[in-house]
Amino acid sequence: MNIGDTAIANALALKKSTHKLNSPDARLKMIVLVAAEKGGVGKSTIASNLAVYLAHKEVDVVLLDTDAQATCARFVERRDDSRRNPMVPCIQRTGEVETTLCDLTRRYQVVVVDAGGRDSKEMRSAMGVADLLLTPTRASQADLETLPKLNELIGLARGWNPNLKASAVLSMAPTNPTIREVEDARELLAQFDQLELADSIVRDRKVYRDALLSGHGVVELDNAQARAEMQLLGQEFFEIE
Repeated sequence: MNIGDTAIANALALKKSTHKLNSPDARLKMIVLVAAEKGGVGKSTIASNLAVYLAHKEVDVVLLDTDAQATCARFVERRDDSRRNPMVPCIQRTGEVETTLCDLTRRYQVVVVDAGGRDSKEMRSAMGVADLLLTPTRASQADLETLPKLNELIGLARGWNPNLKASAVLSMAPTNPTIREVEDARELLAQFDQLELADSIVRDRKVYRDALLSGHGVVELDNAQARAEMQLLGQEFFEIE
């Protein structure tokens, strides 16, 4: 069996498994890569909010910001300046990040990586060692058209990282339930052999933008809908006692 066949077989096996990484070992040492082929899809929003969610669950978590825009790094600066607890450390690195990630897993339980919105050295090198890839995508044709290339990259990455799980997360989705964009996106995503579609949906809410600017996670704010969305996303991928 060649590398391509092995990647497809592994992908099919992973698609049959649960989203959650249940085992204690996987839960305690985990690299979560939040990456996309396109910018403006809510990567940094999801990365920063997941990190805060985990910190409130008393998970020893660190953010790795590999994006030149440094959105997560600035988010943590604002959080630190406001002395918000729990603290969420953030490290910035660019280029090949495998060594950095392997070092961080020796010091933290979960590493959340915010990669730039493009195919990059940072994204590819992180895919080689990540346990879970979350790729946010908007429910629009322009955004969904970037997924075939990412689907191919995931297949290649599984040639040397066969345990990589990968899920697309519908992000910045319409809050109006009559709009069919979400259903259309679900139908399109079903075509990809390397990607599962997450059950959780992150809607387009102003509170996410406000939270980034104030150094909050939405789980710390009063917006019950946004708080529930992030809690459901966290519960879908993390088994925390």
